[in-house]
Amino acid sequence: MSAPSAAAQRVAAVTAHRGDSQNFRENTLAAIRSAIAAGADYVEVDVRVTRDGQVVLLHDASLLRLWGFDAAIADLTYAQVALLGGDDLRVPLLRDALKLFEDSPALLLIDMDEEAPAAQAFDVVRESGLDVAWCGSLAGMRRIRSLDAAASIWLPWHRREAPPLELIDELRPDFVNAEYVVLSRKLVDDIHALGLRVACWTVDSAAIMRWVLALGVDSVTSNRLALLAETVREAVGPEPAAFSAVSAFSADELREASAIARELAIWAQDYSRSADKGTISTKANPGDLVTEVDVAVEAHVRARIAAKFPGHNFVGEEMGGEAQAGVPCWYLDPVDGTTNYANLIPWTSFSLALAVDHVPYVAVVSEPWRGDLFEAVAGQGARLNGAALALPRAGEGPLSLAGRVVHTELAGHLPWPGMIELLTALGERFSIMRVMGSATLTVVGIAAGRGAASVIGQFSAVDHLAGTLIVQEAGGVVLDEDGIPNAFPRRGGIVVAAPEAATEVYGLWRAAVRAS
Repeated sequence: MSAPSAAAQRVAAVTAHRGDSQNFRENTLAAIRSAIAAGADYVEVDVRVTRDGQVVLLHDASLLRLWGFDAAIADLTYAQVALLGGDDLRVPLLRDALKLFEDSPALLLIDMDEEAPAAQAFDVVRESGLDVAWCGSLAGMRRIRSLDAAASIWLPWHRREAPPLELIDELRPDFVNAEYVVLSRKLVDDIHALGLRVACWTVDSAAIMRWVLALGVDSVTSNRLALLAETVREAVGPEPAAFSAVSAFSADELREASAIARELAIWAQDYSRSADKGTISTKANPGDLVTEVDVAVEAHVRARIAAKFPGHNFVGEEMGGEAQAGVPCWYLDPVDGTTNYANLIPWTSFSLALAVDHVPYVAVVSEPWRGDLFEAVAGQGARLNGAALALPRAGEGPLSLAGRVVHTELAGHLPWPGMIELLTALGERFSIMRVMGSATLTVVGIAAGRGAASVIGQFSAVDHLAGTLIVQEAGGVVLDEDGIPNAFPRRGGIVVAAPEAATEVYGLWRAAVRAS
């Protein structure tokens, strides 16, 4: 099926997300009518099915978010649903929405997040005799293709490489429909080389709109219809490499990364507890130990990450590696606290973090001896053994350091510059310094309220990055040596602290360094 005629004169098609959702309630007839009037090429809507089999426009499975009624759409008849709202601002039937497109150059794009509504929605469309396009879940698109060999399908895609030919041959899509954060010039070019167009969602800033247009996408979906239309008309933007969104992760990628990190952390707990330590060797000096378990854990983690994310970089405590600009990179310490481990002291940890360009996104820390599992995803909070972590905000916790613990670690086997001076300054305030022997646990414990703060003389991503992201996501404070919040500094040390202790401990640390 051909694209709407207006799109042929544009750099890319304008797709209104759930209608003109900036000005009207999403997925209503008012929002659809406004989107058509504004010149949208496609109007995307979501479909669900009521208890009595009526296909309606609604994104959520529940009516609570938009309509204030805590009930599942599948449990209600349409007569009950129709009582909510009024006129064009209510949950509409798909067949009524289709009528708005009878004399319109725009096309309806029907989205579904599961297969369930596919067959009934298809029947409604067939009865209307109108052309539409379909997007949403892969299972839903497979069902639509089984019902109509000529259906216009937008293939859902969430990866940074082009879809495999087997999937293309199976679904024969018109568009590959991707979350914008996975896009790159290469991906767009590779999809075009397959004879397909590229659509992306959901883009609501002018800068990102210009960026995806510069990449060469063929359709952009947005909640900000007027802004998108204006940006497409201008069709001028920066070179693709000038925008940093290419370095971000899609929601699916974050879920996959978090899942494999958790899997590996749990495996490492069991392995470290049960495996024979084997030969204990030294690295940089006689106090820098490595066991066969360190090496085996790192080798296993590297292999699993390489198989799951072949384009990612990896930096490990035992086997090294390096990060590259714009490329996702994993940072691992397989057994943090090897000296403790070799000496049968049960205070060690496994630390794994994923970052791009000094921005951390995923972190896990597991502790084999207590069985603790810390984890965090940027912007989604932190958890300990599945329970959310939330430190008291500034002003809610103790204001004095008296009687409280401040952690640190040695620089190898010696004090770092200022460490002795900090010990003295803390002692004068009746605060106790602890050196426990696992830098990762020293940092991440702050997220669980285990001490007021931790001071690290020299930041190392393999040792500290997972912990700093977890603390940050738990509401803690991470400051670099310049006093700037920074979970991944390029140089120097860090203070990791509960909010009420951060300023005082930072000041004591910097004064101690100056006095050393």
